This record gives sequence, C-alpha cells and structure tokens, in this order.
Amino acid sequence: MLVLTGCHLQITNLTPDTVPANPSQIYTITARFEPKSGSIITSSIQPRIIIDGQSYNMTKASAGVDLWEFEYQLPAGRPVARYYFIADYEVRSGEGSSPQEMTSELQTLNIAGRYLLRPEASRAPVGSRVSMLGAGFTPSDVVYFDNTPTRTVFESPSSLSFFVPAVDAGRSYSLRVAGGGVELSAGAFRVDAISFQVSPSAVTLRTGEQQAITFTIPNPAPAGGMLVDVTTDVPESVVMPEIIIAAGASSITVPIQGGKPGNGSLFFKSSAGESSIPITVTR
Repeated sequence: MLVLTGCHLQITNLTPDTVPANPSQIYTITARFEPKSGSIITSSIQPRIIIDGQSYNMTKASAGVDLWEFEYQLPAGRPVARYYFIADYEVRSGEGSSPQEMTSELQTLNIAGRYLLRPEASRAPVGSRVSMLGAGFTPSDVVYFDNTPTRTVFESPSSLSFFVPAVDAGRSYSLRVAGGGVELSAGAFRVDAISFQVSPSAVTLRTGEQQAITFTIPNPAPAGGMLVDVTTDVPESVVMPEIIIAAGASSITVPIQGGKPGNGSLFFKSSAGESSIPITVTR
C-alpha cells in the first residue's frame, strides 16, 4: 500500500497490486486524498490519475470521506497497467490562497488470469466431492493433498472439483492446484473420519453372473456425493462400476459381475480405515 505524506496532504493508494481478471476488463482504482493541514482548502482538492501515459480526472467516491476512484478499461490482452496520482489543491496564504501539487510514486496493477477463490468446504471425509471456484483452470490441473494427487474433475475454466483421497483422517493437509503453469494454494483442508458397511460380507460368482453389493455410510453423503475407493487383487475376475453415493443418500447398491475364474478380495478404503470382503469367481 502506497502512503505518501506531504506538508498538507496524504495520498494512500487503496488498490491491490493484483486483482482477478473480469470479462469486462474494467478495474476500479481507489485512493484516499486526506488533508493533513488546516490550511488546505478541502474543496479545492482535485485528484488526477496518470495511467499508461494518459491523464484522467478521478471521481469522488460515495463510500467514504476523502476517497476518490477511477474506472479503467484495460486493453484486451494486457496483463498489467502502470499509474500514479497527481493532486492539485490550494493552501490558504494570507488573505488569499496559493496552488500546490503533489505527485505519488509509480504504481503497478497486475491482472491475475489464473487464480483460486476458495474451495466449497474446508473439511470433509474421504471420498467426498468438493468444488473449487476460480479462473484459468485447465483440464491438466490436479488437486493435491500435500503431495498426494486427488481424482480431479475439470468442469470449466472457472470451476474444478476433486474427491478427497484415501489419506489419514483427523489431520489437516495443504491443498493446492498444479498443472496449469501457475501453482495455486488453497490453504488447509481437514479430513474427517467416516466408516461404511458392505453387504454381503462375501461374494461367490460364476463367470458372467451378477450379484448386488450394498455400501452404507452412517450419515448422508455431502454435496457432490461421496466416492468409495474400491480395489482388488484379482482385477480380471471382477467387473463393477464406479461407486459414488449420491448427495443426501446414505447407501448405494451396485452390480458386481464375475470375470475370469479366481480367488481374491475387494478392498475398501475410508478415512476410518480399510476393510475387505473375499470374492470367488468360478466357471
């Protein structure tokens, strides 16, 4: 923040150095021009802004005393603008007044084309789907919990979502987005514990035969649903769909189909730990 104080006037730039891009490409530059001497004629203060070499009069803001602003439409494709302020004012001198001028230092306004506003939530159990809002997202972006990548879904340049990975519960992780050229930090994310039940407790199938399997959680799934992480040590023997418990639901039933003959297990991960059920596939 620029604070420049002269004999009679103080100029404070209230504009951030970096602002998010917007579709209209219009950005408001705000500054306070505050009299510091009783000899200054307040009504005579006339701030100007010199931006990209052009001079513009600033407008008195309605938000507060001594605040002035200027709306600048940045040319398309420009990521930065440089500017400074000039304040013309008069100071009482004897029975009259004398004109004065004060010039600020050079300022820079950076436009962030890629940024992160916030995640939808700051805590959730393993498997929960969480949305993130921002700008400049790409299909190559991946959300990380510390150094653990998540299953990340690109929804649009302004929206991503991710599923909380199967990490240890009861602690916080550093959340970040990487892969689009500029890494973005999203702060801390806490993983809460949750467990689920699987029914039946064992599965026996013939090749091509199907059987229903039900996953139940103790509380309704959060907004976006909950992904159940399922793996197996006999992948050629098991054919089953992705398991996502819908938002607000507490269970899901999916079909599991027998593939090649084999014996093994289905492994289920949750923030409360891991469990498994045996599976046998015969001809």
